[in-house]
Amino acid sequence: MSDFTSIRYADEGAVVTVTLARPGAANALDSTTIDELDAALDLVEASEAARVVVLAAEGEHFCSGHDLKEIMSGAPPWASLRGTAEGKLHHEEVMYWERSLRWRDFPLPTVAAVQGTCAAAGLMLATMCDLIVAADDARFSNPVLRMSGAGVELLVEPWELGARRAKEFLLCARVLGADEAERAGLVNRVVPRADLEAEARRTAEEIALVPTVTARAVKASINATLDRMGQRDSWRHHFVVHQFVSNTDTALNLMRRRTEGGMDAVKREQQGG
Repeated sequence: MSDFTSIRYADEGAVVTVTLARPGAANALDSTTIDELDAALDLVEASEAARVVVLAAEGEHFCSGHDLKEIMSGAPPWASLRGTAEGKLHHEEVMYWERSLRWRDFPLPTVAAVQGTCAAAGLMLATMCDLIVAADDARFSNPVLRMSGAGVELLVEPWELGARRAKEFLLCARVLGADEAERAGLVNRVVPRADLEAEARRTAEEIALVPTVTARAVKASINATLDRMGQRDSWRHHFVVHQFVSNTDTALNLMRRRTEGGMDAVKREQQGG
């Protein structure tokens, strides 16, 4: 739709494709993109024909995470709130917690088509989808701990990788290639990059063969199973922990140095250079 500037929305009846469209920024999630992703779900909900949503991305990368340039700019309305702990909490509660969980809890099945970098908040977004189809060049990472963050707002890794592998993935800043991600259960299947769009579409069309009432019911039941196993409560616990960690002197000083000298300067300092 022409009203969107950071995403593309393609309604093809049973399958709706929502595409991140900031390839020049590696599809980093700024406020406009997050708002437009939410508005896209409004449109899907209003459609009587839609049965499946595909979340894709233009360009070389799926999503590099939060748009740190916007966050460090202090631009209104959201980034400007981050000067206080209360403002940061409100920003992240609405834009990261609530908007992410809307994708996870969306009634219709969702399929993420991932290529290139899928990092930090990009990984969080992809794992909110029910299925992930990955190109063979996909790379999954969450290096936020080295930036003194607590692994972004929803700690998805223990649920996706298991506890021991999640600890290694986060604490050692591991990068999982597509094949390893498939073996770990993070993605459903891996296909050649040239086939990613077609495979995601084929998967969505297979899902669309299931009556909508059935697909909705089974998705809700599986999510309820995860919640009874503690998924939502564990995510909420981590969200609170994340708020504490991001407001420590260590994190605030790192953000100041990042603002003044950029990430290259921070990395040199961490490496003793």
